[in-house]
Amino acid sequence: MPVLQTDKAGFLLDGRPFRFLSGGLHYFRVHPEQWRDRLRKARLMGLNTVETYVPWNLHQPRPDRFVLDGGLDLPRFLELAAAEGLHVLLRPGPYICAEWEGGGLPSWLLAEPDIRLRSRDPRFLAAVDDFFGRLLPPLRPHLASRGGPVLAVQVENEYGAYGDDTAYLEHIADSLRAHGVDVPLFTCDQPVDLERGALPGVLATANFGSRSAHHLAALRARRPEGPLMTTEFWIGWFDRWGAHHVVRDPARAAGELDELLATGASVNFYMFHGGTNFGFTNGANDKHTYRPTVTSYDYDAPLDEAGDPTEKYTAFRDVIAKYAPVPGGPVPAPGAKLTVPGITLTQSAELLPNAAALAPGIDSRRPLTMEEVEQDFGFVLYETALPLPGPTLLEVEQVRDRAQVFVDGQPVGVLERENHERALAFTVPRAGSTLSVLVENQGRVNYGQGIHDRKGLLGAVLLDGAELADWTSRPLPLTALEDVTFTAGTTTPVGPAFHRGTFEITEPADTFLHLDGWTKGNAWINGFALGRYWSRGPQRSLYVPAPVLRAGTNEVVVLELHAGHRARTVDLLDTADLGPTEE
Repeated sequence: MPVLQTDKAGFLLDGRPFRFLSGGLHYFRVHPEQWRDRLRKARLMGLNTVETYVPWNLHQPRPDRFVLDGGLDLPRFLELAAAEGLHVLLRPGPYICAEWEGGGLPSWLLAEPDIRLRSRDPRFLAAVDDFFGRLLPPLRPHLASRGGPVLAVQVENEYGAYGDDTAYLEHIADSLRAHGVDVPLFTCDQPVDLERGALPGVLATANFGSRSAHHLAALRARRPEGPLMTTEFWIGWFDRWGAHHVVRDPARAAGELDELLATGASVNFYMFHGGTNFGFTNGANDKHTYRPTVTSYDYDAPLDEAGDPTEKYTAFRDVIAKYAPVPGGPVPAPGAKLTVPGITLTQSAELLPNAAALAPGIDSRRPLTMEEVEQDFGFVLYETALPLPGPTLLEVEQVRDRAQVFVDGQPVGVLERENHERALAFTVPRAGSTLSVLVENQGRVNYGQGIHDRKGLLGAVLLDGAELADWTSRPLPLTALEDVTFTAGTTTPVGPAFHRGTFEITEPADTFLHLDGWTKGNAWINGFALGRYWSRGPQRSLYVPAPVLRAGTNEVVVLELHAGHRARTVDLLDTADLGPTEE
């Protein structure tokens, strides 16, 4: 069995010098039927290792429920990596960042109003220990000490950018050990945070994207002996709504990789294959202004969102070949793509009238947060009666994250957290009119103290200065749409509505759903949640994995939150559109 060790100079595997040539590949961002393909392409590029985070919030969606199958079958992913001859760096958190919803921390933790995440708060530590107790025992056979591919396991993630409590890190490391992790542990931090995030007796690694020799020299100054490694060598970046699609020149990125490998250090570049934030799983950043991440996690990586090699794949393969053997043969060819233009969505269903069929409402004096109604993702619909007719001013203490406001079903405005909007003026037509507020969780903050990011309407809701009471809070996670009643018609509904259509194919293949002419919402194909779309860009198409499709009739559903396409058509095209770049 391969055993990873360290000496004064570097890593040893089975007593022989070893260097990690690794790339990030998150199983939870890739359709499970495509794992084998992505792993094979990692090996063919010259990698000997893949790295993955573990999203606690998906594996344990409720305190008493744990999921380790389907698209979350991590043991199977590890088996496939081993079958491909790849080692694995495992990063189970509990916090992962990853531009992922809440940094991977489950939202139910935030039902405790004063909990302190990533700390020695006993409630948080008890939850972490329970998570590790469920996750790690099934993974023990896959540790290198037992003949599996997992060579090393990370303790927390970039903790030095968040805190400096060594005792907290020691608890995480002790919990990993107590639940069977007997392979080497490591931490990772940006160079400026190395000391705060380091743990005595545990390998410290650095994260950066350029100036490799400089940063590794700084790491060596702090750690005179032992391996040098960058756990996140940033070769691309993520996108946010309302900005440009971020790219990095392949030749420049390859040059930075060459500089790093010339030092003799080990590397895990972030990402090898980014994948997709399917459904509602994207995260967000909030550095005084809230910025949600887009659906695509293409990351300008060596494999694009559909798993096809990019220019970086070839450039990185050529660099790696200077330092290690690379499998022979050509670069893998792009996969087949499907085109089905002009799919008409012939049936519609307004969201507000269908809301009661989707979930029961919960009555309370004030609006309840998503966490209080035990909801992770999606929307909450809040409703109450307005006492008097006439002009009025609605004020909300905190909107998390985007609220569409309706009076008797008619839209009267939008309040966006991103724009720091909290007040809206409108006219009430009659006493007893229904005020409806549809709030979208656009992604919990995944970095910094902002991870304490509760969703919905927070705090007081005032009408002309007086607090509104007696609300119904209705969770709308939209995990199942079977109870939506669709009707055929040519009139496009006003306000949020589902639109449904079908299309025929003879053979499934990857494709991209283009929603030109639509404004904002979500899309599903055959019940699989593709993610969010938004006309503000930069992303203008949604990736559709081939395994989602089937020969014969397929169904597409679009939830449009505003003004739908007049002709109610969508296109499946053979190319992605991730938007304009800054270059």
